[in-house]
Amino acid sequence: MNIPLNSVLDAGIAIRTLRKRASIRIDDFALTAGVSKQFMTDLENGKATMQMGMVLGMLQRMGVKVSLELPDTVVPAFRSEQDKAKLRKASRLKKSSRSLIDEATREESSSASKNPTLASQSNEKEVGDDA
Repeated sequence: MNIPLNSVLDAGIAIRTLRKRASIRIDDFALTAGVSKQFMTDLENGKATMQMGMVLGMLQRMGVKVSLELPDTVVPAFRSEQDKAKLRKASRLKKSSRSLIDEATREESSSASKNPTLASQSNEKEVGDDA
């Protein structure tokens, strides 16, 4: 059955209902879901400042599908924005990967310069790689 999701309280009531039907105590459910008992209590009571990502993740783990019903006229613009967001995320990940590689290279260079044995081993490796 589709139930409109108009507030955090709606999500909390759905989660509480499913949890109780499964006869699971709130603290056990929180442990299984990887959240605190306080988070579960706040969610089930509809605290308006709940972290949306955590709530959606919990609903997914419970097998609850959440969807948005957008007017047909808005769907193409939504898809376009969705594609842009994916590109931005991919770009951030690529930059982050480059930063990690650069940092590792700097650390390796720094370690080699501090330890002459490592530096000579590194040079030997490079010479041996050419063969």
